[in-house]
Amino acid sequence: MGVGRIIETEDCVAEGVAWLGAHDPAMARAYAVTGPLPLRRKPDGFGELLSAIVSQQVSVASANAIWKRLQDAGCVSPEGVQRYSFDDLRGLGLSQQKARYALALAEAGIDYDALRDVPNAEVIRVLTAVKGIGVWTAEIYAMFSLGRADVFAPGDLALQVAAQDLYGLEARPKERELRQMSENWSPWRAVAARQLFAYYRHVKQREGIR
Repeated sequence: MGVGRIIETEDCVAEGVAWLGAHDPAMARAYAVTGPLPLRRKPDGFGELLSAIVSQQVSVASANAIWKRLQDAGCVSPEGVQRYSFDDLRGLGLSQQKARYALALAEAGIDYDALRDVPNAEVIRVLTAVKGIGVWTAEIYAMFSLGRADVFAPGDLALQVAAQDLYGLEARPKERELRQMSENWSPWRAVAARQLFAYYRHVKQREGIR
C-alpha cells in the first residue's frame, strides 16, 4: 500500500470538503457554520514532533509559551536538545516526563525524509516506537506534517467534543467510537479532522490545536 493522497493546497482541502458534504449531512452543516477550512500544513521533521510533545495535555497558550522558550534557547533540533541536561530542559518549562521524551526523541535517529514515502501504518509504527510519541502525536504528524489525507486522530479531546456537539451525542465519544465514526469519512478523514477542529473553535471560541 502506498502513501495515498497528499493534501498540499487549499484546493485539496476544498475537494475533501465537497466529498464530505455530499456523503455526510452533518459535515455539510458544520461547513456552513465554519466556512472555508485552513490548509494546516506544517513542516515535517524533528521540530514538529518536539512541538507535538510540548502540546500534550496542556492548553494551546501554555504550549506556545513553552515552545517560544525552547526556540529562544536553540532547543528545537536533536543537536540543540542534546546540548541541554535533563534539569536544563526542566528549567525551560518541560515537565519531567516531557524532558525525558525530548531527550529520547533527540536520540532516536529517525529518518524523517524516509517517512514521507512510507504508508500511514508504517509512519505510526516508526514514531510510536519512540518513548513519549503516542498514537495521537503520530497521527497528528501524519495529518499535518506529511499531509496524509486519510488519517484521523480520534484520541484528540477537541475532535471528540466537536463530534459530540455536531452529531448530538449524549456523551463525548471515546477514542474507539470516534475511530469507528471516522471510517465514514474515508478517504478524507484528515479533512474531516480539519472540519471538526474548525467546528470546535466555533462552538468553544478557542483553538483545539496549535
